[in-house]
Amino acid sequence: MCMVLNQITTLSLAVALFLIGTFLVKRIGWLNRFCIPAPVVGGLIFAILATVLKSFDILDITLDTSLQSIFMITFFTTIGLGASFKLVKLGGKLLVIYWLACGFLAFMQNVIGVSLAKVMDIHPLIGVMAGAVSMEGGHGAAAAYGETIEGLGIPSAISIGMAAATCGLIAGALVGGPVVQYLIRKFNLKPSSEETEEYVEKAQHEITEKSFMVQVFLITFCMAVGTYVGEWFSTMTGFVLPGYVGAMFVAVIVRNILDRFNPNLINMKEINLIGDISLGIFLSMALMSIKLWEVADLALPLFVIILAQVIFIVLFAVIVLFRLLGKNYDAAIMVSGFLGHGLGATPNAMANMSAVVSKFGPSRKAFLVVPIVGAFLIDVFGMPIIITTINLFK
Repeated sequence: MCMVLNQITTLSLAVALFLIGTFLVKRIGWLNRFCIPAPVVGGLIFAILATVLKSFDILDITLDTSLQSIFMITFFTTIGLGASFKLVKLGGKLLVIYWLACGFLAFMQNVIGVSLAKVMDIHPLIGVMAGAVSMEGGHGAAAAYGETIEGLGIPSAISIGMAAATCGLIAGALVGGPVVQYLIRKFNLKPSSEETEEYVEKAQHEITEKSFMVQVFLITFCMAVGTYVGEWFSTMTGFVLPGYVGAMFVAVIVRNILDRFNPNLINMKEINLIGDISLGIFLSMALMSIKLWEVADLALPLFVIILAQVIFIVLFAVIVLFRLLGKNYDAAIMVSGFLGHGLGATPNAMANMSAVVSKFGPSRKAFLVVPIVGAFLIDVFGMPIIITTINLFK
């Protein structure tokens, strides 16, 4: 039996799963203690249920997740509108450090993937698909590079990459909270007083219908202009710029222009509310649409490689990156983002950070650095590393 859920029904289900996840996180101690994002909990519950129903030939559920991209773009736009240059000046070099760390991670993920593939006597290109392609690259890169690698004689490359990306996405969502919670408690970390004061000041504005609609207009305006910016950039350079990156950059420009001429126009309490809702729905959709049965069919070597990837990134993030970023509260939040997109995708990173800051306090530096690097700059290192590795072992 097959059940096809239309766009609106899928949206309703995503909201329901978000609420279920929120309820469970509040009621189940260890979920709250380890800062596991609510949409991850709700989405995985549905993904597991859908897998069981399909495995026993009871019900095959098809979802229409076409609204995912709108909520994703909305969320990143709200991040851009919160990016005041006054905060960027507090630690601009952190972006460079974080960016270089992401490049090193891409290199090591390919080294780990290819090395373990050789040890287990499987084709090195399978190790590449379980390396930076699916870990830092996520599902999009797995599909794109998988087609190329299938053309080189690995017929299962796309399915291997998608399955590895799925495992990485889940792992990134599950380890981010616990690792950062450990760092925060061990080093007794707290948000900086400057950020806390600005956050509180902005959050104290009253929510009104007029003000809320102004924020909606600013967000949709940035999204619209960002779409054209992305198309123009792609046409001029031949490099595909994700739609949410264009919207986020436009939002940063709009925020800082308004800071100069009318700083009271932006109400961060309303912006953050819209952003949190958008992220929750998007992530619920992303997790609930994961096809776990594709992961179950994978061979043991793939799981060994992924496990090694998880262990490496956690050790690197805690022992090296945390200290390079300053060994403070902002560094800890950025580590949670690093674990999120280093194993899955940028929205995963944002969910990790949102879960932590909702419990411990704000970190504007992290919410500026992580999405800029994870969504766009990371490809400057990632693409050459992946392409070079593929050509070495083709």
